[in-house]
Amino acid sequence: MRVTAKVAAFQLVDVMRSRWLLGYGSFFLLATELLLRFGGDPTRALLSLTSVVLFIVPLATLVFATVYVHNAREFIELLLAQPVGRGALFAGTYCAMAVSLSGGVVVGIGLPFALRGGAGVAAQAAALVGTGVALTLVFGGIGVALALRVDDRVRAFGLALGAWACAALVYDAALLVLATALSRYPLERPLLAATLANPIDLARVAMLMRLDASALMGYTGSSFTRFFSAATGTVVAALALAAWAAAPALLGARVFRRKDF
Repeated sequence: MRVTAKVAAFQLVDVMRSRWLLGYGSFFLLATELLLRFGGDPTRALLSLTSVVLFIVPLATLVFATVYVHNAREFIELLLAQPVGRGALFAGTYCAMAVSLSGGVVVGIGLPFALRGGAGVAAQAAALVGTGVALTLVFGGIGVALALRVDDRVRAFGLALGAWACAALVYDAALLVLATALSRYPLERPLLAATLANPIDLARVAMLMRLDASALMGYTGSSFTRFFSAATGTVVAALALAAWAAAPALLGARVFRRKDF
């Protein structure tokens, strides 16, 4: 545990010096401030920010995690030559990446709402920040696992972009086509499973249920709300997102232990 903390602290200091991370946090800070200032009421700002978070956080996290692991390869090889366990080294590296990106979301979105949002939307703003952190953990784990599994940087980067495109763009379009083609059949349960199978869909449904914006949930989100009440659906979505966050990280740890650097 002590080794993990030392590795995480060292790598966190190195990551915090990155201009890319500074720009990432500044983007959310500026977008949130502008939407609160010119978007009307805070609830409208939250709806707009939900769309931004659902698209930008997975993309930025996948790209950063993939590049980060490849850039840290020499440092990882150096530490592996020392009496440092692979599990502790992976945990420290992953935590440094996840904490730094999550901090950008927390500060960039949470700070403007704390100063200007008002108490009326505090719970919804906290839910949005939590959604951004959850997506960071999910796609950070996927990016780390991809970078460890694929040694070629260009190929890993391309796979990361492909994973984001499938989850954010292609998935819902494919489901809509299938649902239209199979409209004669009962599709509620398959669509519920489809919602649980996509972390971006899960995050969107969980956030919009908090905002009571059922019209924006999409086809899979509507089937989700037919099975669960607002409170139950939020809990189910949160647990499913937690499972999504844990699975890629565990997969990355397994690949890291077996990888021949």
